[in-house]
Amino acid sequence: MSAPGAGQAETVAVTIEVGLVGDHDGSITAHRAIPVALQLAGEALGIVARPRWLATDSLDAGTDFGVFDALWCVPGSPYRRMDGALAAIRFARERGLPFLGTCGGFQHAVIEIARHVLGWADAEHAETAPDAPRAVIHLLECGLVEARERLGPVPGSRLSMAYCGQTFEEGYRCRYGLNPRFADALFGGAAGLQACAFGPEGDARAAELEGHPFFVATLFQPERAALEGRVPPLVQALLAAAIEEKRECC
Repeated sequence: MSAPGAGQAETVAVTIEVGLVGDHDGSITAHRAIPVALQLAGEALGIVARPRWLATDSLDAGTDFGVFDALWCVPGSPYRRMDGALAAIRFARERGLPFLGTCGGFQHAVIEIARHVLGWADAEHAETAPDAPRAVIHLLECGLVEARERLGPVPGSRLSMAYCGQTFEEGYRCRYGLNPRFADALFGGAAGLQACAFGPEGDARAAELEGHPFFVATLFQPERAALEGRVPPLVQALLAAAIEEKRECC
């Protein structure tokens, strides 16, 4: 008698390699949540999500980010080397690699686009360059440390699709955000960024890049939902985009 399943092709789960751009620190809540978020989202999609931490001081323009199916620029800035984080973001943006930036990842995605798309070589982060005249990321008047907000997604955006078009609540741990002085130049036009979620006071809390397979950055930390046993919608959307891109290229 044949063994059960004999003659049937064994199903092998798709594996998605995710590069986590940031300097791992187990004391950071988001860093503990991210592997759990990827596991839960992978299970929901029937795939294996395999994360690998990428310390920013090990990265530069010559790093082979193409070995990954997706990049996630994580919270925990200031990074040990800003240019390392910017190199990873630039690769994802220019090569169409699915990308998610959360908290510090949002902030540095804005800086990368300001520098390399708009040509603002002096675009800075006020946390590391407080006197910079072009601090596209500035100190928020009301910090968002362990705060939560009810957020409204922009209809038709990738973020809105991830949250099924509904308003949603997410948490933060940050004191820096988008400087509204530069919002008009960054959103629309040459930069290609579109605001895709707004807080209660109308401040942009998330952005995505039009014409890209998946490039979404949020000031909030959606990964924290995983510590409550919930699948973070944006993490699942990132993996779904990576699966689609992997199928198309193979």
